[in-house]
Amino acid sequence: MSAGHHHGRATATGRHRGRLAVVLALTLVVAAVQVVGGLASGSLALLADAGHMVTDASGVAIALAAAALAARPATTSRTFGLQRAEVLAALANGLLLAAVGVWVVVEAVRRWSDPPEVASGTMLAVAALGAAANVVGLLLLRPGRRESLNVRGAYLEVLADLAGSVAVLVAGVVIATTGWARADVVASLVIGLLVVPRAWWLLRDVVDVLLESTPRDLDLDAVRARIRRVPGVVDVHDLHAWTITSGVPVLSAHVVVDDACLAGNRSGQVLDALIACLGEHVDTAHSTFQLEPVGHAAHEPVQHA
Repeated sequence: MSAGHHHGRATATGRHRGRLAVVLALTLVVAAVQVVGGLASGSLALLADAGHMVTDASGVAIALAAAALAARPATTSRTFGLQRAEVLAALANGLLLAAVGVWVVVEAVRRWSDPPEVASGTMLAVAALGAAANVVGLLLLRPGRRESLNVRGAYLEVLADLAGSVAVLVAGVVIATTGWARADVVASLVIGLLVVPRAWWLLRDVVDVLLESTPRDLDLDAVRARIRRVPGVVDVHDLHAWTITSGVPVLSAHVVVDDACLAGNRSGQVLDALIACLGEHVDTAHSTFQLEPVGHAAHEPVQHA
């Protein structure tokens, strides 16, 4: 049997904590400016964007706290440590996003029949500041967006914030040039409709992890085929792959080997070959293989894929 012993290493989110901290500070500053600007100008779009950014800040703060928890060493009662805390943080972030998106849409619909006057100059200045901060945030988070659910969630939030800031800028120009106050409501709806689908995508990924689904980028049939091609291997069963947290996939399998392998004491060579053949596709530091003789599967009470 072979298993990895490095469960205490840094998680994907932990490797990008510094960037997340900078984005958190930027987001809080811009959100505060947007709240003041929204109240001063009467713009729902600015307030909606501020609410979205506050939610972003909460999500990033949760992700940072979860990364700190996930970095704590494993114990006998929690053999993977608290790495799954990052997934729970992403769940909370997705729920917050969904709540903000629904509120913005409802408030925009309520204002449609009686849109208030909006000070377009203030609206434009604050939206431009928000857009600039969003661009900086995107550049900071871009390197880690494919490694971590939490970094990906923060990246998508900042990307939508940028789109929201652009919508506010367009609405401000329309109000300034035509006086059409409903442009602010339209921009608010755009922001709300940007938020809700992203919340759904993030929550879908979180649920996949919590249900221990096979990682989307892993072809389990291809893994099974590679294992069967290893010299000495007869078959494989009880093959499972799941994710503990972002960047920490896990694989386990019962590998049937021929009698010559066992008689020749070549189990170590087979394990080395298994790790080598899967190394480019699976994190072999978290892979466990049980080697067994032909016919052993008949003694096992339950057979899986």
